[in-house]
Amino acid sequence: MGGRSTASKRKPVAPAGDTGRQVAAADNPEADNKLRKHQQRLLNVFSDAFAAVLARDSLPTILQEIKRALYNRDFAVAFGRQDYLEAYAARWSPTRALCYAAVFRAIGDHLDALAVEAEVAASDDDVEATSSLPPRGAAAAADGEGEEGPRSSDSGDGEASPSAGRRRRRRRLRMLCFGGCAAEHVAFASHLCETGSRGDLTLVDSAPWSETASLLQRQLTSPPPLSKYASAAARAANAAANIVDAAQLRFAFCQADALSLGRDRLADLVGAQRRGNPTPLVVTLMFTLNELYTDGGIGKTTRFLRLLGEVLPGGSLLLVVDSPGSYSEAAVGKEKKKYPMQWLLNHTLLGTETAGYTWESIESEDSVWFRLPDGLDYPIQLENMRYQMHLYRIHRPES
Repeated sequence: MGGRSTASKRKPVAPAGDTGRQVAAADNPEADNKLRKHQQRLLNVFSDAFAAVLARDSLPTILQEIKRALYNRDFAVAFGRQDYLEAYAARWSPTRALCYAAVFRAIGDHLDALAVEAEVAASDDDVEATSSLPPRGAAAAADGEGEEGPRSSDSGDGEASPSAGRRRRRRRLRMLCFGGCAAEHVAFASHLCETGSRGDLTLVDSAPWSETASLLQRQLTSPPPLSKYASAAARAANAAANIVDAAQLRFAFCQADALSLGRDRLADLVGAQRRGNPTPLVVTLMFTLNELYTDGGIGKTTRFLRLLGEVLPGGSLLLVVDSPGSYSEAAVGKEKKKYPMQWLLNHTLLGTETAGYTWESIESEDSVWFRLPDGLDYPIQLENMRYQMHLYRIHRPES
């Protein structure tokens, strides 16, 4: 990263055939600079977390092995080893994390509308949260059950701290991500950092991402490493340089195949089985849905989407991001007729009658370029990326 001998400046890639809308840049140079600094901090999370991985001589070989497994659609091999997961996260997740953060920024008004205000202890910022929660308890934890109450602290002069016993209101957003882990984790932390909200994140993936997710959580909630020669002023400034604090972002990881989840397990993950009225949340399928259609089959994927609709609280959002155009097609029937992923998705959500709920399409982009700005540093070269994005809201009749 900046000032490190191992870092190299990213070489911008300008893909040919520049079709599709581009993510709009801020018109304000000061805002551009602020955003670029924030994006660099996100890249630093990856380069610091995976410094040893990025420095390995064997990294190019491992990346080629992962690419070969992905090409052969052998996901058990591609994501079956810890060193493969770390190499994948170090190589491909940084750009996606910045891209997803840009998507969250673009739909920020919709996300803000889901954030629920709740009282927390004034001292809650000092509470160390665990980096991982038991999957079965994820829904309860995500809804704030077990939140610590006010604590008194010693101010050093024998008197209670002015904040002791006080409570304040904080906004908290719940997110449930199916497929992928590292990029979603960092992008969600970015959203919380930029909005000042708190969040509860549940990551669901069939691969064993738990160790990598815990590593990223520590990196996101800890100040970046400093040289032992850093000045006192630099150390003081660095103390608050983490992306989020531990109480601001709580996460749980659940290793499971999304298509094998039953209704009760899905309801548990979205918090539909907790006491009282469950709060709406945002569910994401980031570069995941087309894989489900292609490898799990259209029937199983349609069943999963319908079960999701049955258990999601009213007002919840479904965010789908995937490769654009012909890169996202699924074959149907013996003749293997191909259908676009978006058509299949809209047919299930919007074109099929359902009992007890309806879906509304509120945002849709067929093709968008995310381009990395000049001036960002990362130890290896990163590329721009193109994606399609679709956002839906679920409605339920008032009880």
